Amino acid sequence: MRIVAVLLAAGGGTRFAGSAHKLLAPIGDRTVSTHALDHLRAAAVGPVVVVTGAVALDLPDDVVEVRNARWAEGQAGSLHAAFTAAVDLDPDVEAVVVGLADQPGVPAAAWRAVADAPPGWPVVVASYDGHRGPNPVRLLRSVWAEVPVTGDEGARPLMRARPHLVHEVPCPGTAHDIDTLEDLQRWTSS
Repeated sequence: MRIVAVLLAAGGGTRFAGSAHKLLAPIGDRTVSTHALDHLRAAAVGPVVVVTGAVALDLPDDVVEVRNARWAEGQAGSLHAAFTAAVDLDPDVEAVVVGLADQPGVPAAAWRAVADAPPGWPVVVASYDGHRGPNPVRLLRSVWAEVPVTGDEGARPLMRARPHLVHEVPCPGTAHDIDTLEDLQRWTSS
């Protein structure tokens, strides 16, 4: 299956009260977003697209950056920007595997498990310890038009409206995200 890997990193991080944007906050010797991106790149799912917006990220040369000028309108717009970028990268792309840059606990094995799930499922989502992720998620191209173009939910409305299209894949790691300074402190103290 021809897949493009996507990391959404455009949001404003408004609940984070740190001295910098949450994606630039350090966990050890790397930033939150670098942890997430390193895991995605290690999974070797396919070409990597990072959708940026509110804050500039220092990205490696093998990553395609797509700047979403309308990032403040919500995650759905960033996801659609990723769909466009995926087709630009590979006109025959069959799916994208999408995750969030504020989830440093999603390991390469989780990205790989979602990407490698049977192709018969239009939507594949990670589950952790028996609970749905929500990320990463693989979306076949056939359902991209069903993803809302506005709002802050990405593919969740599609998954709620058409649960029969969704397949869960057990994954290692955790989908806990870093939204607040307290979230970051839990990561750095563990």
